[in-house]
Amino acid sequence: MAPAEDKVYVSPPPPRISVDPAVLPPQLKLTESQQKLYDEVLEHFTKEGYELPEVENGALTEEEKFWLSCECLLRFIRAVKWASAQAAIKRLEGTLKWRREYGLYDLITASYVEPEAVTGKMVLWGYDVDNRPALYLRPSKQNTEESIRQVHYVVWALERLTELMGPGVETLALMVNFADRAKNPSLGQSRAVLNILQTHYPERLGRALVVNVPFLLNAFFKMITPFIDPLTRPKLRFNPDCIAEGLFTPDQLISEWNGTANFEYEHEKYWGALVRMSAERRERLWEKWREHGAKVGVREWDLKCDIALQDMAKLAGEAAAAPVTEVKPETETDVANGAAAPPAADAL
Repeated sequence: MAPAEDKVYVSPPPPRISVDPAVLPPQLKLTESQQKLYDEVLEHFTKEGYELPEVENGALTEEEKFWLSCECLLRFIRAVKWASAQAAIKRLEGTLKWRREYGLYDLITASYVEPEAVTGKMVLWGYDVDNRPALYLRPSKQNTEESIRQVHYVVWALERLTELMGPGVETLALMVNFADRAKNPSLGQSRAVLNILQTHYPERLGRALVVNVPFLLNAFFKMITPFIDPLTRPKLRFNPDCIAEGLFTPDQLISEWNGTANFEYEHEKYWGALVRMSAERRERLWEKWREHGAKVGVREWDLKCDIALQDMAKLAGEAAAAPVTEVKPETETDVANGAAAPPAADAL
């Protein structure tokens, strides 16, 4: 058993990503026709007096304007395969209504979903080589009867993952381990989660890795495959060697997946730290969003670049302010005794 001091109990912070705000990531580089379609969608949601149709109090809230970032609009446009602005608008408005009705802004809080978290059956931990945050599902640690709150917990985790993505990162790595006689979710619940992911979180899955799949579960996956979007299926991999295949660095992969991170779930140490880290990150994003005009269409790239550059400047300042160890002047005796090197000729 590894020594307690070698164990890790909390999620690491988002990795530092070197950024140049002027060099846009590929997903923000649009052709002329794509830009025109995007502008139509943006104009729809920013026109004066816009209200979400067929709902009471249809004016967009601050939370909804914040959610309707440039990247969000583009994710939904890509989800309809650039078919038309109207197709993307329909899907976006459908998700805006769903987010209200499903309780994203009031019901689904950390305290509400915490009973689902106490055994570590779902863990946000580490980042893959493409800086995607990893979400580990460990069905053998299931601790509650099947209920809507289990699905709410998945949604809560998805929201936290989006906050912990760095500049230019929009997708996550889903890690599922069916070891230790894992209890399979029902087909109905699996379909419900898949529907939420595909309908309301399009373009969010970067890769899905599954290990220790028993024979019966293979049959289960065959049953749900028809309900998985065709664009999502190639991202699903079974029994990969994550390190040998270059998907993760050893220190960013937990030991049960053959990484070197000796992660152990202790709820009291893990949960509060995760909730605080994501809340602090969310506050910083909101602060930057307000600095950029507090409106629909602000780029997540700009907000996260601001934060990354701010953190780099802080680190540089701390390094500059660190005390310097005093170095004694070299004497001729030191040089003669080999305790100090004479100055190089080109330094004279």
